Amino acid sequence: QVQLVESGGGLVQPGGSLRLSCVVSGLTFSLYNLSWFRQAPGRERELVALIAYTGHITQYTDSVKGRFTISRNNAKNTVYLQMNSLKVEDTAVYYCKARSRWGNTDYWGKGTLVTVAS
Repeated sequence: QVQLVESGGGLVQPGGSLRLSCVVSGLTFSLYNLSWFRQAPGRERELVALIAYTGHITQYTDSVKGRFTISRNNAKNTVYLQMNSLKVEDTAVYYCKARSRWGNTDYWGKGTLVTVAS
């Protein structure tokens, strides 16, 4: 019954901002590391950002550092990705993923499309 549902994607102009959300159900949210991945056309899926189950440690791919911020709200079972100064190269389907602090089973959402274009 685990579900991850992303939202917040859409069309935005270069330099604009979007905030993605991923609502998670069916697991003990506070015990899971959460991450955002993206997959652009013709590209392999890549890790964008990760936030540890503690909420105190974050990790970003170099291309988004200083522009994207990952956060989580355990009371709402939601992980966010704030995306600022968006570039055309950020265009992709964005997926959220949950992984237990102790396990190796990954749970994926179905993705939300972000299109950066003028």
